[in-house]
Amino acid sequence: MTELQEVQITEEKPLFRALEGIDPGKEAEQVAAEFQQGCAQKHQVETPYGIVTITIHGTPKPKRPAILTYHDVGQNHHSCFDTLFHFEDMQEIIKNFVVIHVDAPGMEEGAPAFPLGYQYPSLDQLADMIPCILQYVNFTSIIGIGVGAGAYVLARYSLSHPNTVEGLVLINIDPNAKGWMDWAAHKLTGLTSSISEMIMGHLFSTEELSKNTEMVQQQREILSHATNLPNIQLYWSSYNSRRDLSLERGGDITFKCPVMLVVGDQAPHEDAVVECNSKLDPTQTSFLKMADSGGQPQLTQPGKLTEAFKYFVQGMGYIPHVLDKKLSQGGLVVHDAPVPLTHRLSVQCRLGGREPVPLTYPVPEQRGRGAPASGPHHGGVLLSARPGDETASHF
Repeated sequence: MTELQEVQITEEKPLFRALEGIDPGKEAEQVAAEFQQGCAQKHQVETPYGIVTITIHGTPKPKRPAILTYHDVGQNHHSCFDTLFHFEDMQEIIKNFVVIHVDAPGMEEGAPAFPLGYQYPSLDQLADMIPCILQYVNFTSIIGIGVGAGAYVLARYSLSHPNTVEGLVLINIDPNAKGWMDWAAHKLTGLTSSISEMIMGHLFSTEELSKNTEMVQQQREILSHATNLPNIQLYWSSYNSRRDLSLERGGDITFKCPVMLVVGDQAPHEDAVVECNSKLDPTQTSFLKMADSGGQPQLTQPGKLTEAFKYFVQGMGYIPHVLDKKLSQGGLVVHDAPVPLTHRLSVQCRLGGREPVPLTYPVPEQRGRGAPASGPHHGGVLLSARPGDETASHF
């Protein structure tokens, strides 16, 4: 019999891996110094649930929050947000802020697969990583932009840390836990469909999938060649195991900041976003339903989303001078709502091929962080990109 040899085995922490040239223990002062270089900086931040990768753009502005993004399942911050943030008009907005893109653990480019049996963080735990990120970059508040699972993570974080969130843009959010029927349907689908196909059905509308659009082909190609597909499956599993946010209009569990909900018309999550809107304070919530945008409006309609985001941030007082021009992408409808703010900006909006319709939109006084606005944020204004919406009332 071969002689047995004693081998010492040390514990391996798969998430605690450093990028080349990046020190996870870097002090906040060093991070601040790198801000001044004005280029993208990639960092790995240690948290109680492992290492999370962030990419930072821009230089700090006095009394300004950071814009923090969180992507959906099957994506990373590049595939989810590059189209939107590289849009020309969006560049004019984000130059006023530091932008922090968060990649969920194991989703960053080049990430190796986690070892078999690795316990991936729940969505609640992913939300609990954000305070560590803010401490690392020395920011005290954010404007969050999340898509799908990322929208849920930011929503959960906002509920537990309301004083650090000044605004939320939630795209394709489903605030509900899966019921028994959903769970059973998911299990049955898993017997006949691959993980990649289930994620494709989560990201895109049935029409997009049947037409096999260029964007669908690109996403399918990404998933088919993803070396971190086991990691993506873990993120997907965490999303499907999410807890109910238990939002309630007028109740104790609600967002304390302005919120803009976004979804594509006939997108997979349209009903969930509509239901979420019904649970939120109408004086704090804007709702943008976008026609012809499919399941990924930030990729298919960056112009419309940029225009809405511009007014959203301007309504918070951080961009005092909004460009007075026609909405280049058109198709936006302002729904009637009380608007007690004193200043208004007249804009033109082309609806469904008709002549431009003059609209007014609230433009509050510029204010610093924490200063009160002259009325409720956005006055409960609802936006829609759905021409002919019977609920629309034009000012």
